[in-house]
Amino acid sequence: MSVNIRSMKPEDGSTIMEIYDQGLATGMASFQTSAPPFEDWDKAHLTCCRIVAEVDGQIVGWIALSPTSSRFVYRGVTEVSLYIADCYRGHGHWQSPDGTYDR
Repeated sequence: MSVNIRSMKPEDGSTIMEIYDQGLATGMASFQTSAPPFEDWDKAHLTCCRIVAEVDGQIVGWIALSPTSSRFVYRGVTEVSLYIADCYRGHGHWQSPDGTYDR
């Protein structure tokens, strides 16, 4: 399986929210119970460091950063969100180069 990593595009929004909802449904991803409208999600996340993973042209996961606080002392401190589509979770597809994060 070949995974293509690319920057997130605005037109990816509906797929991003679908994968987000799948993660929220597990009850382990967030205190939220449903994904917000993409416009709200977009405002809450930094425009840099938005990345998607594709398999055969289909988005199967994403990563984005959001600021932890607007306070000056927290500038540069972010929260990382990483969501993988249901059908690709738990199958060992996502490995670090040394193989330590395979499941």
